[in-house]
Amino acid sequence: MFFFFIGGITHEVCQVLKREAGWCINCQSPTDLVNTIKVLRLFFVPVWRWAAKEHFMHCNSCGLYYPPSLSPENIRCQFCDREVDAGYRRCPNCGSDL
Repeated sequence: MFFFFIGGITHEVCQVLKREAGWCINCQSPTDLVNTIKVLRLFFVPVWRWAAKEHFMHCNSCGLYYPPSLSPENIRCQFCDREVDAGYRRCPNCGSDL
């Protein structure tokens, strides 16, 4: 007899604590500081949920979850390649959107 099993543990956003709290380390989009829950899924059906012990940064564009300690202090402008403070939405050097 052959038994095939599909399952895993995923993160889901439970509560948004702060909107646009930082920038994504993957795609440079704004990220939210969120409280998450972990979900055990068997055959893509949620079976059991429990609270995670730490907060995460969540990017709505690429879906990446990462700890706030990895959030960049400064980001680089993709046009002029200069370091810009993470609080800016436009590059103060060339004026392009970040």
